[in-house]
Amino acid sequence: MALRRATRTSIVLSGLFALCFEIFHNSQMATYAAFGSIALLMLVDFSGPMRARLQGQVWLSVMGALLVCLGTLTSRTLWLSVLSMAVVALVILFSGVVSSVVAGATTSLLLVFILSTAVSGPPSTIPARLAGWALASLTSFLAVWLLWPAPNRDELRLSAAAACRALALRLRSDVAHWRGDTTLDDSAYEAAITSADRATEELHNRFLTAQWRPTGLSVSSRATVRLVDEILWLDTLIDEAARPTERAPSHQQDCQIRTAAAAILEVGADELDETSTSPRLGTAREELTGALTELSRSATSRAPLSQDDGTSASSNEVLSQPARDAEITQFIDSLEPSFRAQEIGFVASLVGDNIELVSAAERRKWFDTLVGTVPGDGTGRLGAARERATAHLDRHSVWLHNSLRGAIGLAIAVFIAEKTGVQHAFWVILGALSVLRSSAINTSANALRAILGTAIGFVLGALLLVAVGTNITVLWILLPIAILIAGFAPTAISFAAGQAGFTLALVILWNILQPIGWRVGLYRIEDIVIGCAVSVGVGLFLWPRGAASALGATLRDAYETSAAFLVAAVTHGDRNQHSETPATSPQMERANAAAAARRLDDAFRTYLGERGPMSIPLADAATLVRGVVSLRQTAEAIVNLWESDDVSDGDDGRTGELNELSKGARLVERWYDDFGAALAGKGPIPEPAAATVSFDHVLSRAVDEDLRVPITDGAATAVRLIWTKDYLAVTRRLEKSLIGAAHSAVRSVVVGSAVVTSSENANSVE
Repeated sequence: MALRRATRTSIVLSGLFALCFEIFHNSQMATYAAFGSIALLMLVDFSGPMRARLQGQVWLSVMGALLVCLGTLTSRTLWLSVLSMAVVALVILFSGVVSSVVAGATTSLLLVFILSTAVSGPPSTIPARLAGWALASLTSFLAVWLLWPAPNRDELRLSAAAACRALALRLRSDVAHWRGDTTLDDSAYEAAITSADRATEELHNRFLTAQWRPTGLSVSSRATVRLVDEILWLDTLIDEAARPTERAPSHQQDCQIRTAAAAILEVGADELDETSTSPRLGTAREELTGALTELSRSATSRAPLSQDDGTSASSNEVLSQPARDAEITQFIDSLEPSFRAQEIGFVASLVGDNIELVSAAERRKWFDTLVGTVPGDGTGRLGAARERATAHLDRHSVWLHNSLRGAIGLAIAVFIAEKTGVQHAFWVILGALSVLRSSAINTSANALRAILGTAIGFVLGALLLVAVGTNITVLWILLPIAILIAGFAPTAISFAAGQAGFTLALVILWNILQPIGWRVGLYRIEDIVIGCAVSVGVGLFLWPRGAASALGATLRDAYETSAAFLVAAVTHGDRNQHSETPATSPQMERANAAAAARRLDDAFRTYLGERGPMSIPLADAATLVRGVVSLRQTAEAIVNLWESDDVSDGDDGRTGELNELSKGARLVERWYDDFGAALAGKGPIPEPAAATVSFDHVLSRAVDEDLRVPITDGAATAVRLIWTKDYLAVTRRLEKSLIGAAHSAVRSVVVGSAVVTSSENANSVE
């Protein structure tokens, strides 16, 4: 990918620069044609089908032309140039949270405005500047279309499709094996299990081994990230689910659900391979929904209904209380296999929903992609943009921090460049932009790399000029080679190597424009040093700990809001209107949890994008982030569980019993609140809770009360009460997997506001 971009840029830039300088004899046009080629080809690579990429190129060309005009008009007045730089940078940087298209083109847009406002020029220069930019736009459009077009291929999606197929085969093999299908021998069954494990492991590794999170910011990309989490969760559930015996009451329904889930995965895999409008996925989801409904109906029909006189409906005999308790306990235990089937079905339906979202997002109109409209979201284009932006107007938002830091840093760079009267103010500002990262440590490291790379490039350029002298023909020959190295070196070698290649290319470029020898390299070193100093200063004073610190804070926020959503789901689910804490709709808590998860995703993405060694092992950081996803999805499962209309309202006779379920949810919430605080450096990591505070005895009494309700209304409520308790147990099992990752993370660095030694941390958590 980097080589393709570098080669395109080398060809287009060299050709346009020669045309404008040698044929049109216009240095302004030549400069904008050259840097326009860099902005439109080297610094941006729109994804998706070819039509969407070309539409992105057109949009970037139009926006760039507007910024050329605005930058030129503000370039001759210092205060106006500084103010406009701050405002434009803030708008461009923050708008990326709303639009993946803007986020992908951020550096290109800033480059165009920086060049226009930093290189002072009267309004009369606008036509020449626009002409150079227009030439670059037209040629870049053709280059993207015709020169080695990138294949529309997402490796993560392909791995997800392979994992879906392998899990579908595993589910169908489970059903065939349980039913004694003679066409499936033991070796074939074991092969299906091994294949599923291998496919999900490969998916997980592909997700973790990328240099940074291997997705963009688009709706389909974010849905793909959730899809990976759900596939891995589904694989875990399938492994943990015990094989039901043929005499188990839920055996038939379990097989039906696994078969329907396999159908969703198979159709979904085809959809991931090639986006289509086929109705097959919707049909498969309807079949799974029907199987889940049948499972609930079957569980309800097996309930030991009784009347107030204590008789058993199944035998019409009067039972003693101990016998009745034993009957209820047996009923609760019998629901364990059906709960596992219900859980697998729910997660499989989530996988189907996300695949459908990925497909629908890629079929959107391009303008909907630009503004980040989510398919099926009733809020509309403006509402979706407002929702995303509002989610990041929060003190924990890394995106907001970086936007403010970038705007302030670039505005200061403009002011210093103009006041110091350096030879090329543009490079001061560009130097600040290139090294300004989300933490002072990373900014300082990038500044040193930038200065080192620039110095190396300067030395190479000086030696080159000593060797070739003022031979312009040789410089023209070397220009495309230098541009190719400048575009490819940052990815293939290092950031410093890229700076060296870029400096060498500019030494050649500037000596073609105005032959002044090696001194142009010296000016660039001076400018880069000033720009780097601005970046380091801004980084030190504004959120100096950057994404590593924000990751801990956003993890805490995400765990707290997700746990609150869980409590709201349970208290709303039991429909108890007479409890001490009235049930409330979970919609607000769901929205808060979704907004916190969005901020966490961006904090994690920013953390992984920082250069240098990771302070927290990637696998552990990903586990902690995935824990938030699991907690939220468990809450969603409980909400989904209680959406049926066949449940009865609570009454005064079992108020205390129903409150126990809510109390259990609040105990879970308290643990995750403490866990989140520990990740933010605000306390020790809590130990896993003991098997959950037992409220089985009071739950049994509540179930008994439900089973005294006439017909099956009470039985439906009883089944959901038991399954809700089982979902709370799922959150308890999750604790153990999170604690190991948290200890590893805290041993490396306290992700919050204070860095401590491993020994101090060990004392605090033991």
